[in-house]
Amino acid sequence: MAGVRLARAYLPGMESSGWGRFFFLASESAFNIPVEMIHYGVSKTTDVALARGRAKRMAGTGVTVNSVLPEPTLSKGVEAMLEAERARSGKPVEEVAATFVQQHRSSSILQRAATVEEVANMVVYLASPLASATTGAALRVDGGVIDT
Repeated sequence: MAGVRLARAYLPGMESSGWGRFFFLASESAFNIPVEMIHYGVSKTTDVALARGRAKRMAGTGVTVNSVLPEPTLSKGVEAMLEAERARSGKPVEEVAATFVQQHRSSSILQRAATVEEVANMVVYLASPLASATTGAALRVDGGVIDT
């Protein structure tokens, strides 16, 4: 419900000013529901649907609404999740994360976790005037995980 509440709070002001950028940070799990985290995948599918619906609602206003679909990303949270394996194996966290991606997202073409910076680059684009014709989109930073 956080995305719904934020959209309700901020989109009217963006609409009245004639410009705005709003996006949902979803996940490739919106389309590849992980069997070990079905609830997570469903919540991310909801984010994609909310972004598309809100984009339609903002049609012609100068406000864009999109969703970003990162793959597993080497954030502090993921590093914490992988810490026990990193400590056990003695391998660098990047290597442990790559093994996780290869085992749990076997369709990944990148074959490693994304960096926070790689995902942030997409967000920076979406927040900029350069993204004026990008709306209602589900933009992938998924390393090729989604097979479409």
